[in-house]
Amino acid sequence: MSLESLIIWVVVGVVAGFLAGVIVKGYGLGLVGNLIVGIIGALLAGWLLPTLGVSFSVVNPLVTSIVYATIGAVVLLLLIGLFRRAK
Repeated sequence: MSLESLIIWVVVGVVAGFLAGVIVKGYGLGLVGNLIVGIIGALLAGWLLPTLGVSFSVVNPLVTSIVYATIGAVVLLLLIGLFRRAK
């Protein structure tokens, strides 16, 4: 993975983390926490969704990456929220 690709994934993850925080109210971790979860969710979704056979394309590849990453971040925020509420 080149440095450029890594920077793009980080930016996509930050956008996805922000969107996930807006979508999943009440389960968020604050702005910085959501952005970190977005980056992790972007990496998770970028690996997991194609592995599961889920593939789709939106307007262009960047928007598609943001949608994938947002799905990953929302799922991750929900899981973290469930574990935090269970305590």
